[in-house]
Amino acid sequence: MNRRVFMLSGTVAIGALVTNRVTLAMPAAAPATPVAIDPADFVTTIDNPYFPLTPGTTMNLEGSSEGTPIRVETTVTHETKTIMGVECAVVHDVGYEDGDVTEDTLDWYAQDKDGNVWYFGEATKTIENGEAVDTKGSWEAGVDGAMPGIIMWADPKVGEPYAQEYAPGVAEDMAQIVRTGEKVTVAYGAFSDVLVIKEWNPLDPGVVEEKSYASGIGVILEQTLEGENERVELIDIRADAATPVP
Repeated sequence: MNRRVFMLSGTVAIGALVTNRVTLAMPAAAPATPVAIDPADFVTTIDNPYFPLTPGTTMNLEGSSEGTPIRVETTVTHETKTIMGVECAVVHDVGYEDGDVTEDTLDWYAQDKDGNVWYFGEATKTIENGEAVDTKGSWEAGVDGAMPGIIMWADPKVGEPYAQEYAPGVAEDMAQIVRTGEKVTVAYGAFSDVLVIKEWNPLDPGVVEEKSYASGIGVILEQTLEGENERVELIDIRADAATPVP
């Protein structure tokens, strides 16, 4: 599960980020209320402390899934894609299982003037034996009723569930901030200002994931709470010649 202007059975105004949220029991999801996207409300830099996207940066997370070694390599490219008039950063995710590529995805993100990071869609491919076998889960905001959602709040607080993406029947990830100020140690280092978010998808019942985000870094740990036993943690961060490493 990776990632609308809208909340669960509520609304979000981009500029002031006015919300009217309704708490719902997991994994229920209510219809989203569409909100007009104004490109003027967005900026071209994504510097949210918990979700910074610096072009040229590559993060590697390694771990296992049901005992099989897995790795996720995430690169913030220098490319952009315009969606609904908004210039979005293009992030390239590659998933490996036992050394073989199993998933190849392009994610699209943008940050508004208040510092909230929005998820505008993804183009994902499942890979088998070096060949793409399907694109299930791909979606783009503004196409076939899909809408962008929030991947990271500017001022994250423990609270009600919210939608990260909304493409009916295709991508409906939900999230809830469950802890802040956590101390977490992974292979890359020890962190004391960690935000923990629980994620699930009504289209994939029985699977619940928890992601930990360190201020100034981004995601450092992903692990399942329900479903297959899977865990990956941040191993290293690389950058191209023009990009400083956090």
